[in-house]
Amino acid sequence: MRRAEFHIGPAPAAGDPAGRPGPLPPCRPAPSGDSGSAPAPGRGPRVPEGYDPGAFEPFAVTVDLAVFTVREGRLHVLLVERGAEPYLGSWALPGGFVLPRESAERAARRELAEETGLSEETAGALHLEQVRTYSDPDRDPRMRVVSVAYAALVPDLPEPRGGGDAARARWTPYDARGPLAFDHELILADAYDRVGAKLEYTCLATAFCPPEFTLGELRQVYETVWGVELDRPNFRRKVLTTPGFVQAVEKAPRRTGGRGKPAALYRAGRATTLHPPLLRPEGRTA
Repeated sequence: MRRAEFHIGPAPAAGDPAGRPGPLPPCRPAPSGDSGSAPAPGRGPRVPEGYDPGAFEPFAVTVDLAVFTVREGRLHVLLVERGAEPYLGSWALPGGFVLPRESAERAARRELAEETGLSEETAGALHLEQVRTYSDPDRDPRMRVVSVAYAALVPDLPEPRGGGDAARARWTPYDARGPLAFDHELILADAYDRVGAKLEYTCLATAFCPPEFTLGELRQVYETVWGVELDRPNFRRKVLTTPGFVQAVEKAPRRTGGRGKPAALYRAGRATTLHPPLLRPEGRTA
């Protein structure tokens, strides 16, 4: 998990071991006769004459990832053990600093690939959505750091690997996690609430499933994330009568270990929303 810093404002001074920001070189003045107040026709915008980036307090931009998956019938989240200060030895969400020439989403997908062991192409195809931005001035003891948090939903994956300043990484049951570094407990809780709500009115649950899955596996996603038990006939009827929710796979059914007939296989359909929504039942705990 490479932590390359992206500072907004003055760049770090050369040779400064703490990496604290130093002055930027002076801005390039506008060409003679050009006030810089507006771009000439057919030309890009210019830096205003006399503009000084060093007049603003520097800060860094990072991404944090709440990566969820379903393993052995339980909702798991990807955590990394920090191998450096601050919070040395504490568990945290994976993430890192946004590089100077990349967007926040690209940085999030890069970190997702590095921490899960997936190729960047595979990580790029997984469901990833922005949760919110966290900008409390004191959220990081090193300096002012603004973090853009993302939620990632992935099918069951092999054991993750640590990288950068992470000593190790692991899948941890969501309901068995301990305290997290920084404000990551808040980020994780917000991401969990977002995912649980979106299962009600979108087809997001298929992002937790492998490319081909049974309706029982899809139902388990809802039961695991929501922590409730669903009525099997009603769930099956809802899924199969919603246009574009799932698409049948024309191949041999899969045996699921029970005594009944083999279960048919499906893949995610083209629909993205559910009409009407599939609301979680009240008072039926799993």
